[in-house]
Amino acid sequence: MSRESILRALSHEPGALPVDFSSTPVTGIHATIVRDLRRHYGLPDAPVKIWEPYQMLGEVDDELSAALGVDTVGVAPRKTIFGFPLEAWKEWRTPWGQDVLVPGDFEVDRRENGSTVIYPAGDRTARPSGELPEGGFFFDTIVRQEPIDDATLSVEDNLQEFTPISDEDLEYFRAAAERVARTDRARVFNFGGTALGDIALVPAPFEPNPRGIRDIEEWYVSTVARREFVRELFARQTEIAIGNLKKLYEVVGEIPDVVFICGTDFGTQTSRFCSVEAFDELWAPYYKKMNDWIHRHTSWKTMKHSCGAVEPLIESFIACGFDVLNPVQTTAVGMEKENIKARYGDRIVFWGGGIDTQHVLPFGSPDDVRDAVRRNIDVLADGGGYVFNTIHNVQAKTPIENIIAMIETAHEYR
Repeated sequence: MSRESILRALSHEPGALPVDFSSTPVTGIHATIVRDLRRHYGLPDAPVKIWEPYQMLGEVDDELSAALGVDTVGVAPRKTIFGFPLEAWKEWRTPWGQDVLVPGDFEVDRRENGSTVIYPAGDRTARPSGELPEGGFFFDTIVRQEPIDDATLSVEDNLQEFTPISDEDLEYFRAAAERVARTDRARVFNFGGTALGDIALVPAPFEPNPRGIRDIEEWYVSTVARREFVRELFARQTEIAIGNLKKLYEVVGEIPDVVFICGTDFGTQTSRFCSVEAFDELWAPYYKKMNDWIHRHTSWKTMKHSCGAVEPLIESFIACGFDVLNPVQTTAVGMEKENIKARYGDRIVFWGGGIDTQHVLPFGSPDDVRDAVRRNIDVLADGGGYVFNTIHNVQAKTPIENIIAMIETAHEYR
């Protein structure tokens, strides 16, 4: 299998099942599971590299990708969600006792309550922006909202994550593009700076001194109570994003096959954070501008991530120009696989949905896993337009025998 299997899926052509693991921050594998998989396949038992520290995702390197039959290779932004670059690696022992590699500016402290806090951009003079609770396996954001004065509230304050791309970042992506172009796997890029209202980014965990609306509850309220402010903000963010995409295209060209545009979640287990009308009014015009620019000037396909019960929004996602929907949470209300495949499967690629990571994969038996994987693939991959992955990231404490059952069953379709 290779890049060609992903390209066929993106073109809605039937064929052998393509597989993705770790090309994006929402299709990854927790560091503990990466360690267990390496041991299972007899790979060197070296410290796992943490490429996404917020969720503590471990690197699926070329050796493990080959063992798992992965058909993708991902390119992450140069800086993590906590604002420090992926460089100058050093060893760190996690609270659960695993030796891992973390970036050089990964700076943490242990609190008296047993939790571990992390500092934005490695700046120990700033307030911590994330906390890994005692007994936990990933960081939660610490909200550091300053008092809001609507009389002085400025759109510029919420542009800290949307700035003109630097020469250093352009060089990083140029070098990354050259590297992944030498592989035989599909190239999935996450440039950053294109996600509107992503709740993981709203609190600005990357900023030592966040400004603007940075409280999660306050942000959701603002989409109703300060709608004109949000609309103006999205317009400015989109303008900056398209300017950056133009510069990025000059250095990476047609090497990317898929570009991860946003991880903004719109769904809960049973409903949505906003109505279809609100999405169409507030988010859709700006996502459409980004997608329109990409589709007019490049061959890139664009990916939209949203967990939850978003079936009523899929038509709007398609109208915005998104080519791919992830993670396809088939266990959420209204997301029954037969329904969404029949209604939308010929117009948007489903990327994920291979197995439920909340219940079946962590708590079922290997036979339960095999049965669920077969049933999901039989529906979602029918006629093409499907890439196999789990429903969001593979979490810590998932039994390795269940993960192997999932992989082996997916391989039956290759």
